[in-house]
Amino acid sequence: MRSMSSEDSGRSQTIRAILGLRSLVIQGELKPGERVLEQMLVDRLGVSRTPARTAMARVCEEGLIEALPVGGYAVAQFSESDVFDAIAIRGNLEGMAARLAAERGAPAAVLLKLHRCVEALDGVVERLVHDPDLTDYVRLNDEFHELMLDAAQSPMIRRSLGRLTALPFAAPNAFVSVSNADSPAVRTILVVSQDQHRSIVDAIERREGTRAEALAIEHARSAWKYLHRVFEAEGGLSHLPGMHLVVRDAA
Repeated sequence: MRSMSSEDSGRSQTIRAILGLRSLVIQGELKPGERVLEQMLVDRLGVSRTPARTAMARVCEEGLIEALPVGGYAVAQFSESDVFDAIAIRGNLEGMAARLAAERGAPAAVLLKLHRCVEALDGVVERLVHDPDLTDYVRLNDEFHELMLDAAQSPMIRRSLGRLTALPFAAPNAFVSVSNADSPAVRTILVVSQDQHRSIVDAIERREGTRAEALAIEHARSAWKYLHRVFEAEGGLSHLPGMHLVVRDAA
């Protein structure tokens, strides 16, 4: 068995440091405005200084921490408007991905996987009335959004979305993944969202770029609707990872 080289060890430590720092912020162990110190990461994550510095730079690029004018980093804080803006930006990027997939022509193998994913989601959504658990929906919804990026064949869009969705409230499943479908209103949102999945695939397959883009942008608004319900619910924010970073806008 090949022993781990110093390069492999350094890479492993860097990954552990990045994932560890993200977790500390998202799970609330580091509070908004709190300084993120290199030595703290070394001690808490069991990594050396170089991976700790790399992790801080990477997580800063993702937006979870921010550089301070005097040097160093602190945990970021977001407004309610920031959350909705992030969802809107994701919608525009995914809209562009859907348009490119239609205009460039999605690979046949990817289209087949999209159809199978939508069919599987149909079954999950149909069962929601009797089984409100959303585990399968979350998994398949993630798969759908990944396949849409595969269809677009654009590394630039994938990279841009990857940075945005590192924010806990910007990912497609940000709010669905911590709930269940025991509410008629939530089920309605998910049924509409599933119909949009089907329509997006149809538009891509028919090479209708403008329609595919508009559908994908509208699809992102499902997260807006879900988020409005979360903000309106008493104590709703406390159940969402990373939402302790968000300060409600003044009425």
